[in-house]
Amino acid sequence: MNLFGRFRRNRGALTGATLILLLFIAASAAKIMAPHDPLRQEVTSRLQSPSVDHLLGTDDLGRDVFSRILFGARVSLEVGVVAVGLMVLIGVAVGLTAGYLGGWVDTAIMRLIDALLCFPTIFLILMVIAFVEPDIKNVMAVIGLTSWMGLARLVRGEVLSLRERDFVLSARGLGLSHARVLLVHILPHLASPILVSATLGVGSAILTESALSFLGLGVQPPQPSWGNILTLGKDYMHIAWWLSLFPGLAILFTVMSFNLLGEGLRDVLDPRTQE
Repeated sequence: MNLFGRFRRNRGALTGATLILLLFIAASAAKIMAPHDPLRQEVTSRLQSPSVDHLLGTDDLGRDVFSRILFGARVSLEVGVVAVGLMVLIGVAVGLTAGYLGGWVDTAIMRLIDALLCFPTIFLILMVIAFVEPDIKNVMAVIGLTSWMGLARLVRGEVLSLRERDFVLSARGLGLSHARVLLVHILPHLASPILVSATLGVGSAILTESALSFLGLGVQPPQPSWGNILTLGKDYMHIAWWLSLFPGLAILFTVMSFNLLGEGLRDVLDPRTQE
């Protein structure tokens, strides 16, 4: 069975991909789909419960929650994609270097990674972001720069195995440069684990951005973010439950979708599960 057929048979991957596609469509068409301006304040409509005019209610300034969640999806996806792109660039480069060169280079890099992994990721992020301005660009950079270690270890382990294969030894025997051996003969064999890690990483990056925004260290108001909508919701938990419920569900289903897709891709692309 071909790859596409295996993907269609995997319900988790198909469900995750469908939900993610719908999310991207909603985020791209936010200006069209949003019934109200997400920044428009109407004090006379503050803290209204869900209704026909305001599908998911309003916040303490009378802003439409549904519109803000739609525009917040743009922030979450942008942070997830850009941060994971940076993570992949650093993780793959470091892992290839450590695994291929070996020796003292490998030892030094792995000790650095071990040291960084001693710190819980969220504390490492908080430590770094304390020295920079909390805006969306810095959030993307900080998440990407503090989340590459796991991917680097994965790539390094794969390269240690691949560099002893006959096709790599033959390429080196022909006198090809190290860069050509890495990029042409080794890197293509790492596409599957990198793709799976990147997919799972997007969900993790979105969750991290939401946590930072909830703490006031991420995307700053008035720009809508699922995290800063939740921050507002905690102050009105007993009288405006929709401010916590709906952005929370948005985060839940988005992260779950990327996790389903990542786990499904792992099953689809794993040669050990092929018939």
